[in-house]
Amino acid sequence: MGKRISVVLLSGGLDSTVTTAIAAEKGELALLHVSYGQRTEDRERKSFDDIADFFVAENVLKVNASYFKDIGSSALTDTSIEVPEGELEREGVPITYVPFRNANLLCIATSWAEKLGATRVYIGAVEEDSSGYPDCRKSFFEAFNEVVSMGTRPETKIEIVTPLIDMKKDEIVRKGLSLGAPLQLSWSCYKDEDLACGRCDSCLLRLRGFKEAGTEDPIKYRS
Repeated sequence: MGKRISVVLLSGGLDSTVTTAIAAEKGELALLHVSYGQRTEDRERKSFDDIADFFVAENVLKVNASYFKDIGSSALTDTSIEVPEGELEREGVPITYVPFRNANLLCIATSWAEKLGATRVYIGAVEEDSSGYPDCRKSFFEAFNEVVSMGTRPETKIEIVTPLIDMKKDEIVRKGLSLGAPLQLSWSCYKDEDLACGRCDSCLLRLRGFKEAGTEDPIKYRS
C-alpha cells in the first residue's frame, strides 16, 4: 500500500501554511501554487518555494492562471483599483474578492489529484475571518465535494478538506505553532512585496491573530 497523497493549495499565506503542516501529518504532500496575476504574485511564489523546501515536498506544481488579471474587477488583480484600507468590521463582499477564484483553484487541484491518485485536496479557507468572500463559506466546499464526486472517474475518491474552516485567526496561529509550521516564511499582505503594509484587511487579520494568540508575528511590517 503506497503512501496517502494529499494535494495542498499553498498560496504562501498564513492559513495555507498551517494547512500544509496539518496535511503533512497525514502522508505525502503534493503542493500546488497558482499565480493569477495578483499584486504580490512574486512574493507569494517565493513563500511557496521556501515552504515547499521546508516540508521537502516530493510533488510540486506551479500553475499560471493569469486570465484572472484579464477578467479584472478585483483590487488584487487590477492595479487601477486601489487596495482599500483594512476594515475588519466591514460588511458585504470586499473589492479584493476575485470572482469565483476558489472554484477555479479547486478544479486545478482536483485534476492534479486525480492524476496522482490523491485522496484529499486541502485548502486553507476560513469562514469567520474570510473578509466576506462568498467562496470561503463551508456550504460552498460541501457543494464542491458533490461536484468532484460527479465529475471524476467512478473509482476516484477525492475529498475537499478545509481543516481551518471554523477557526479564528488566533486559533490558526496557535495551531501552526503547535505543529512547528514555518510561519516566518509565509506572506499575507495584499498590497506590498518587500515589507507587509500592515493596513490591508489581510494584514490586519493576521496581526490581530498573532496578538490574540499572545505571540509576535515573525514577518516585518511597513507600519
